[in-house]
Amino acid sequence: MSAVVTPAFGRYLLVGLLATAIHYALLVALVELTGAAAAPSAAFGAACGALAAYAGNRRFTFAGGVVHAQALPRFLAVAALGAAANGAIVWTGKEIVGMHYLAAQVVATTVVMWSGFVLNRRWSFA
Repeated sequence: MSAVVTPAFGRYLLVGLLATAIHYALLVALVELTGAAAAPSAAFGAACGALAAYAGNRRFTFAGGVVHAQALPRFLAVAALGAAANGAIVWTGKEIVGMHYLAAQVVATTVVMWSGFVLNRRWSFA
């Protein structure tokens, strides 16, 4: 675990806070204000948060890495995988386990955050 806890991971967490705020705001707004289903709302929120995360991570977390033309498609692939995993975890937590959708989202955020950092550090921005 100590190999993952680096200054870059600290910056990744700060950028992630903003991206997560966007993600959760969209999730709650879609579910509570429009009555949309939790799983697709979670995936949509994650995708929008990912766009903010790319900008922040490109500039602050992994600055000086690969060129934008290479980093963006890789980051988007990781973000798409993360959004799909996020939606699947929320669906499983809510529909199978019986959790509140926000509790399931917290689990999904934790899983996707760690895996996203590793994939982005080792591939997207490497």
